[in-house]
Amino acid sequence: MKQISYENAIQLEDLCKSFGDFQLNHISFSLPRGTIMGLIGENGAGKTTTIKLILSLLHRDSGDIRLFDQPLAGDGAKLRSRIGSVLDQGFFYEELTPKQMANVLRHCHAGWDDGYFSQLLERFQLSPEKCCKALSRGMKAKLKLALAMAPHPQLLLLDEPTSGLDPVARSQFLDLLQEFIQDENCSVLLSSHITSDLERITDYITYLRGGSLIFSEETSRLLECFAVYRCGWEDFQLLSPHQYAGYRKNTFGCDVLISNRKEFSISHPDAVLDPASLETIMTLFAQPAL
Repeated sequence: MKQISYENAIQLEDLCKSFGDFQLNHISFSLPRGTIMGLIGENGAGKTTTIKLILSLLHRDSGDIRLFDQPLAGDGAKLRSRIGSVLDQGFFYEELTPKQMANVLRHCHAGWDDGYFSQLLERFQLSPEKCCKALSRGMKAKLKLALAMAPHPQLLLLDEPTSGLDPVARSQFLDLLQEFIQDENCSVLLSSHITSDLERITDYITYLRGGSLIFSEETSRLLECFAVYRCGWEDFQLLSPHQYAGYRKNTFGCDVLISNRKEFSISHPDAVLDPASLETIMTLFAQPAL
């Protein structure tokens, strides 16, 4: 396939949105072409809001959004036509079958591919003739992805897409996403609470908390740099604040999130450091600092 001349599928600069008691505060990150980014954070952190702003389902208060290196101006319909999306709160016309939904969407997407849609239904073991209301939650999740991918988008925006899927189906889903980016022209922004899935397939992780950006980094670098130091409370109090990114007290002492494993090992050669998973990083980052 011919390479496409853009560097970033998504580029956000100082993106802000306020409504009710929530504020999305100056969010900036980029999703390079041909990569998968995991969007993590607690409920209410701003993940869904960010995705909806990119899709123009919400209007931003300020900041810039660029898709495929082009500014999202006006209605942005042409740029959004290159995007497939699965929203956590998406809905189906419950009385329609997948085949009937394809008949509708075929006229909405210039790139709709009936053959590819049929392949996806077969791969997900979904009947084209079965009404959506008769599908389980997991089957509906698979159908959402099939509908998003059938027009051959260049960018997938997925908000909790594996919710309701069993481990086998999740593995199948993740394999499909990795296949999707193989030609290096397509990209994925994937919001999920299942951090083990993100560790497996993502190139980048972006962490939102309370509407603010905590970090946006390469997944491999995060897992390499962060570590967990388990120590007593007295030993923890001897640490300098710049040496850790968070901590949690427990019955026996503290679990301390070390932000630079290499530097900490040099200054504390006798310390035993455990690997930090994404879940651990999120959990300990969320704790209050001293």
